[in-house]
Amino acid sequence: MTNVQSRAMFHALALFALAMNVAPDLEQRLARYKPVEMTFAAERFTPRERRLIDELIAACRDLESIYWRQNSPEDIPIYKSLPAGPLKRFLWINGSRYDQVDENKPFIGSTPMPPGRALYARSLTRDAIEAWVKAHPSRKKAIYDERTLVDANMKTTPYHVKYRQWLEPAARHLRNAAGFSDDKAFAEFLRMRAQALLDDNYYPSDLAWVKLKDPKFDIIFAPYETYLDDLLGVKTSYGAAVLIRNEEESRKLAAFQKYVPDIQDALPLPAEDRPSKKGHETPMEVMDTPFRAGDLRHGYQAVADNLPNDPRIHEKVGSKKIFFKNYMDARVDYVILPLGKRMMRADQATQASAEGYLTVVLMHEISHGLGPSFARRNGQQVDIREAIGPAFSGLEEAKADVTGMYALKWLVDRGALPKERLEEYYASYVAGIFRTVRFGTGEAHGRAEMMEFNFLSERGAITRDSSGRYAVDYGKMPEAFAALAKELLEIEATGDRARAEAWFARYDKMPSDLHAALDAQKDIPVDFDPLVPFREGVE
Repeated sequence: MTNVQSRAMFHALALFALAMNVAPDLEQRLARYKPVEMTFAAERFTPRERRLIDELIAACRDLESIYWRQNSPEDIPIYKSLPAGPLKRFLWINGSRYDQVDENKPFIGSTPMPPGRALYARSLTRDAIEAWVKAHPSRKKAIYDERTLVDANMKTTPYHVKYRQWLEPAARHLRNAAGFSDDKAFAEFLRMRAQALLDDNYYPSDLAWVKLKDPKFDIIFAPYETYLDDLLGVKTSYGAAVLIRNEEESRKLAAFQKYVPDIQDALPLPAEDRPSKKGHETPMEVMDTPFRAGDLRHGYQAVADNLPNDPRIHEKVGSKKIFFKNYMDARVDYVILPLGKRMMRADQATQASAEGYLTVVLMHEISHGLGPSFARRNGQQVDIREAIGPAFSGLEEAKADVTGMYALKWLVDRGALPKERLEEYYASYVAGIFRTVRFGTGEAHGRAEMMEFNFLSERGAITRDSSGRYAVDYGKMPEAFAALAKELLEIEATGDRARAEAWFARYDKMPSDLHAALDAQKDIPVDFDPLVPFREGVE
């Protein structure tokens, strides 16, 4: 490109930015994300395995196209029309025009993010929906169904109808992938999941998925999470990941599996609110993921998952804990450990470690499957998500964090984990908080950990010294975690929305000293931007 052409392109982009009212600090926003190459060693796989992987990736691309239509469909033509550059990349990172580390404020235009995204008509409010459902109780099930869209007239459309244009090719790719699989159980699961895409009945394939035994290849492929729904907190968005087993790391997790039922029994809740986990499946997989799509691709880069979220599956067979090794390594190396060294007292910063953080994340994911399966209200079982509403995502992330740390101490007390490493685990957890709260309270994990930080500070378990560094009072951590675990578990067990909202209102604001301390670390990325060796985009 000549200098004249380059200047012309810059001028055209400047005019476009002016017309679109693009945030002037786009380069600085983009610099918050560290580009990280996600390598893929194709030579490790047979030709049949490569065909399997290619078909799974193709299926993921179809879910990517649905996710944008759930999130911010008006941004699709903008993304597709943009030349490669900072604006297009930042739009891709967020999956929309809303900046996920700036309380979801728009960086294109000035229209606020609709709390129901494109899952509901924009004219709808939570109060209006709840009043309408009260007057039309027979329609409640359809309105609150996790896989329906709601229009301005309260008419609902199932996902499998609305998104069939993309679900049919996705199902075809899954069936093709099944034909290349040498694992009969995995192939059957893929065929079952293909059918689920077309009728929204994920229960049979979820049962089969949890029961898979140490698969070499696996996928996450469903509308599972409710992070997009800030209106009712019940509608799910599509997410996908291709997974390849890391055998060496997976073997290390086996020691944790046998303790899950006992941890459930030890939670500070009445027996009726902690259904037994004895005899349930608790598969744990450490996987490398060469390709992700939908809500697993944009914004917060998850390093682990506990799925499925269906409480019926939890009660019947349990759930699957998946750890994304290549994503975990990137988060620890480029964000958590550098931030911990700056924010924490020097002697404690050195105690934070990659292995300690992995253990904390492991306990977090285990704890997503612990506690109550349903809320108790007026003698009836109620879905916890429906009972709590939009606060549920933050509540559940906090519950998993805190219950996981409570359980970690329980394991140490019983010799299942070495006592001498307890401080390492606590230091790694706190280093992780400094990373997560930078996402702000508009993101579920950020809101959860901001609340945790403030509660632990109130209890004296986290303090700030005269140098401005933060320190952990290791002796006060166990009691503080026990108290907070009891509070959060009780909120879920009772489905008390007002209690949940009041709790977060009290604790989810960032203190000015913490804000200033984090603001001084702008050279450390907020997160990483995975660069994969496969085509990405939205159609």
